Amino acid sequence: MALLSVADALALVLADTAPLPAEAVGLVDACGRVLAGGLMALRTQPPADVSAMDGYAVRAADVASAPVQLIVVGEVAAGRPFDREVGPGEAARIFTGGVMPRGADTVVIQEVATRQGNVVAIPRPEPKGRYVRPEGFDFKAGAAVLLTKGQHLTARDIALAGAMNHATVPVHRRPRVAILATGDELVAPGTPPAPGQIVSSNGFALIAICKREGAETLDLGVAPDRLDATIAAVRRAKEAGADVLVTTGGASVGDYDFVRQASASEGMALSFWNVAMRPGKPLMHGRLDGMSVLGLPGNPVSSFVCAVLFLVPLLRQFAGRRDISLPTGRAALGSALPANDGRAEYMRATLATSPEGSLVATPFPKQDSSLLVPLARADCLVIREPYAPAAQPGSPCDIHTLQF
Repeated sequence: MALLSVADALALVLADTAPLPAEAVGLVDACGRVLAGGLMALRTQPPADVSAMDGYAVRAADVASAPVQLIVVGEVAAGRPFDREVGPGEAARIFTGGVMPRGADTVVIQEVATRQGNVVAIPRPEPKGRYVRPEGFDFKAGAAVLLTKGQHLTARDIALAGAMNHATVPVHRRPRVAILATGDELVAPGTPPAPGQIVSSNGFALIAICKREGAETLDLGVAPDRLDATIAAVRRAKEAGADVLVTTGGASVGDYDFVRQASASEGMALSFWNVAMRPGKPLMHGRLDGMSVLGLPGNPVSSFVCAVLFLVPLLRQFAGRRDISLPTGRAALGSALPANDGRAEYMRATLATSPEGSLVATPFPKQDSSLLVPLARADCLVIREPYAPAAQPGSPCDIHTLQF
């Protein structure tokens, strides 16, 4: 039977999934979330003509024939508007952000003016509107959608939302991800392994990826290689209301691989099992009562690569992001590669810049899916399509940069 392609497998993972429901959150909790609806300004900014500098608010007509001397009739500070009009021959001391008094239409900066007592000398003409930020200079109430649905909110966006007078914003609920490792051989970090045991690391990497993507996580720990224990863990994920259950190990065809059987016994509808990729061929996906189930391989590199290629886009779709697919870049190969077989390959590689300024991706010589040192040192994944011919150094290649 032909293996499913990576593109077809990803399409099945994303099929029939939609952004999660909206909730209102305060601005302090909104950074990194995704807007569930567009936002218009609730106020005009600035709400009136204001000074952009410290200086003197004057009438442009009065300084057109400068040098001139004007009578200072008062002071305007930010938040303390002037209660009278500036008439002919008059000026008002004004500070940055101060509302322009009636009659004044220009600001002469303090570095230019010379003041003695209540008389200020203006040495040169200033055009009308100089150093004045007009009402609505930044935005006007209700004029346009300034933050759009599907926008992944940055700190800059939060500043704009606050300035628009939004105390809360509508965002999609965070995806809830339950993570389950399987295997009698696994022990927690910090535990001395007995003969035949290894230290579990996959779950920690997956939790880190999920948190970076803004998801909530539930660590289900390690299930021993027993069907009843695996079924119990799947039920815990369902009862916790997880949107995604991610398992590592136990999804292959060994005598002690129970994830597929346990999920099916709880009602999972299988989407696919096995994908034409390296690393990560024994990848499983299904749906169980509205919960996506993603069974990742147990080898740490396979688990990580499959999470980057499948789990991250799924979480982004649940979160309502527009940039679901991981960006693909181009680089030149730094070493020769043999012809590829029928599976897409994702090779751990370092990135460097050539003397000409172009990117060079050099795959590690050892690509075994158990090797964590090359994974930790990798900057990108070099993507090799099925049946790609042998490639020489300098040949162009596609890459996924690693940001996790």
